[in-house]
Amino acid sequence: MDIIEFRDYCLSKEGTTEEFPFDNKTLVFKVIGKIYALCDVDNFKSYNVKCRPEWAIELREEFNGIREGFHMNKKHWNTVNLRSDVDDKLAIKMIDHSYSLVVKGLKKSDHEKLLKDA
Repeated sequence: MDIIEFRDYCLSKEGTTEEFPFDNKTLVFKVIGKIYALCDVDNFKSYNVKCRPEWAIELREEFNGIREGFHMNKKHWNTVNLRSDVDDKLAIKMIDHSYSLVVKGLKKSDHEKLLKDA
């Protein structure tokens, strides 16, 4: 997966926006203002996604290319190395999972807004 595929896939998720809130190289994907994925656009070697803590641990134990989230909450975020044993199918599954977690955590009014905009 290259940065264009990653970006296109994230932007295909309902209600997703992209921005650079931290600096001019960290591309952040949000749904209703909540982050679910981010990456470095200048050096796209990895990306961060949110993950259920139990699954995060399992993934880190099974795959060399998945580690605790860099500059993120280590319990809830994983960093996925693109030059590793993580294939595109798993990468997509992890993006979907991250997006789902964030959507499930939205307050009722934001969830309704997402459904309305769909």
